[in-house]
Amino acid sequence: MNQTHFPKRKRPAHGVLILPNRPTIVLITVCTKNRQPWLADDEVHRLLREIWQEATAWLVGRYVLMPDHLHLFASPGDPDLSLDNWVRFWKSLFRRRYRHPDHRWQSGYWDRRLRTWESYDAAWEYVRNNPVRHGLVKTADEWKFQGEIYQLEWW
Repeated sequence: MNQTHFPKRKRPAHGVLILPNRPTIVLITVCTKNRQPWLADDEVHRLLREIWQEATAWLVGRYVLMPDHLHLFASPGDPDLSLDNWVRFWKSLFRRRYRHPDHRWQSGYWDRRLRTWESYDAAWEYVRNNPVRHGLVKTADEWKFQGEIYQLEWW
């Protein structure tokens, strides 16, 4: 059997098409450099919330911080700033304010545009239960490194 081999992507492809009169909600995953477990921390949690409240070109809705990665849902607040530039911006702000040189972000991120309100709800349930699947807590409500900054409406 002849199998076609495709090259593996080293970095995710980005680009969110923002359609007029349609909601845009994106699920974003960002990892720590070398998957070092420093994110599930009160200081990090407070600082990320503060930065996301300031960096409003994209609005952060629900999010979960895991020890070595985070998931967040975002929607454009300013359609002129690309998602890629916004992620780089808040990572840079965080790096300047956090001042722990060993705690770095992996370059890039992963994103997936949600297509329907059902996919938003299903994606949130999956993200919300991530700490349970990793054995960090027994129920999702026990995980303190989660929250919501802006309520993102599907409509």
